[in-house]
Amino acid sequence: MALSYNNIVVAVDGSKEANFAFKKAKEMAKRHEAALHLVNVIDTRSFAAIEAYDRSIAERAQAHSEELLETYKKEALEYGITDVKAIIEHGSPKTIITRELAKLTDADLIVCGATGLNAVERFLIGSVSEAIVRSAPCDVLVVRTPEN
Repeated sequence: MALSYNNIVVAVDGSKEANFAFKKAKEMAKRHEAALHLVNVIDTRSFAAIEAYDRSIAERAQAHSEELLETYKKEALEYGITDVKAIIEHGSPKTIITRELAKLTDADLIVCGATGLNAVERFLIGSVSEAIVRSAPCDVLVVRTPEN
């Protein structure tokens, strides 16, 4: 069993939690000389009903994701990580990250931010990080956002 990581996947969405997860993933990728896969999942379920009226929502979400990932990628390359890939997927982050992207990237570590759901939201929908921990085929690091 290898004690180092070769393919690190980090789920990013521009939130404060995702930014902390990215910083940790970036650090680990450099330390392990691993490939860093930046992943943003456009949750199409959230705008499916609205899209019938406004088709540009999907286009704006795609453009936002591309811009977001380009920013993270530039920062990772400047940090000295040589193998950085950006991936945009559409669907449910809970299933895509663990079922599809973990296999596609040959992930041996998934890094994600701890989401700030309250107890009721967590009970009703569960968090993405919780779903990843439950069903990922590899190690998972859930990064807590420091209180300030």
